[in-house]
Amino acid sequence: MTTAGQVITCKAAIAWEPGKPLSIEDVEVAPPKSHEVRIKVVTTGVCQTDNEYLYETEQRMKFRPFPLVLGHEGAGIVESVGPDVTKFSPGDKVIPLFLPQCEECDRCRSPKTNQCRRNWANTQVGVLADGTSRISCRGQQVYQFLGVSSFSQYTVVPDTSLAKIRPDAPLDKVFLLGCGVSTGYGAAVKTGKVEKDSKCAVFGLGAVGLAAVMGCKAAEAKTIIGIDVNPARFEKAMLLGATGCVNPSNYNKSIQEVIVELSQGGVDYALECVGSPAVMTAALESTIDAWGVCVIAGWSETESMNVAVEKILMGRTLMGTYFGGWKSVSDVPKLVDAYMNNTLKLNEFITHKIHVKYRHDKSSDRYWGVCISCFLSVSVKY
Repeated sequence: MTTAGQVITCKAAIAWEPGKPLSIEDVEVAPPKSHEVRIKVVTTGVCQTDNEYLYETEQRMKFRPFPLVLGHEGAGIVESVGPDVTKFSPGDKVIPLFLPQCEECDRCRSPKTNQCRRNWANTQVGVLADGTSRISCRGQQVYQFLGVSSFSQYTVVPDTSLAKIRPDAPLDKVFLLGCGVSTGYGAAVKTGKVEKDSKCAVFGLGAVGLAAVMGCKAAEAKTIIGIDVNPARFEKAMLLGATGCVNPSNYNKSIQEVIVELSQGGVDYALECVGSPAVMTAALESTIDAWGVCVIAGWSETESMNVAVEKILMGRTLMGTYFGGWKSVSDVPKLVDAYMNNTLKLNEFITHKIHVKYRHDKSSDRYWGVCISCFLSVSVKY
């Protein structure tokens, strides 16, 4: 492309400081360095984690430096590649990843984990391999949230944090596989390994929880109980496979007691998709003793959950999952294939598509904008 090797000026939504609304700004995006790829972001989702970091930093989230560009669930097209990049070319459709996969370290070679640590310490604080960001504004470095920053029209990511996908994949659908759907679906089928004819409970029916419901359905669970304080989410949960839904507010006893009664002794699998320590405890205590499995998919970095030792001694398993247990670079294209082959649902997760006329790009007839007011699968098209 004609912009290769040049600084690109574009729009981005910048968080200048915690607790303040995002500001649409002109930013400069530098060319990619060694083992980096610059992408043109076509679609981004708004994930709850973005909101929590902006408004709950140092409460539920560890502090990361400001100013920064949020966004970590997106899809786009390769604009240019840096030196030593061999697996990507301009024009490739891609999904940027907050979890790397270098395919060389012990963790990548092990089937036990997906948690590669290539560039991890740097991307967690918003910089790339050389300790700097590729985005700047008003002469100041702007940090890249989790090394991604999909709330920018262009961004630069490490080549180990990028999945190349098939050219016919619709970017305004498969972007969901950059975070929420992959996490929830994998929590059920990859990490928890839900079994046929089992009893399951899914705590929280946002995008991650709905994907967990879908995963339990794909695993042929017999009973799938969706749990949420917002009954408006029940219809979608039933569409994706829930056999029943429960609102904890409708009971004068703990939700774990309710689930144990409904399941006649406790569920085989409980999937926590909220990120609340109290809900995590409830999920664990809703499982049956002897073989119950509780998978924590909800995100919290600074809080602790309360676990009664007896609950573990009696045979329950408590597990965590990150990105659903998927090997990011190699598994995301397979999930895209599953969607294209109609064995994985994505369309049902998108509730809004937003086109905001902050700037009209006459050359491509596109509008760019961002919304950070909804957190169940909002698609923002650039």
